Amino acid sequence: MRFERHQHGKGPEHLAHEDERGVFELYPLGAEAVSADQTGLGFVVTSLDASRAEFESRGFKPGAVRDNPWGRTFVVRDPDGRRVELNVPGV
Repeated sequence: MRFERHQHGKGPEHLAHEDERGVFELYPLGAEAVSADQTGLGFVVTSLDASRAEFESRGFKPGAVRDNPWGRTFVVRDPDGRRVELNVPGV
């Protein structure tokens, strides 16, 4: 894996590896860190609509679909509150 420094808006700087299989992000654990967002997972899917519907049918609450420089995405939280992003690349 090759990691690059990333920062989304005003969020924390972190390291990210991205390829055709998905994204793996590592966030620094600072003294003030109390968030479940210390690791971010991202998965490439073929259909955001089908993926969102599947999560909703299982009782999860996925966020809105957004257009980002890296593709169309939405975020859902795992049962422990960790961030998982699903992505269709190439907006």
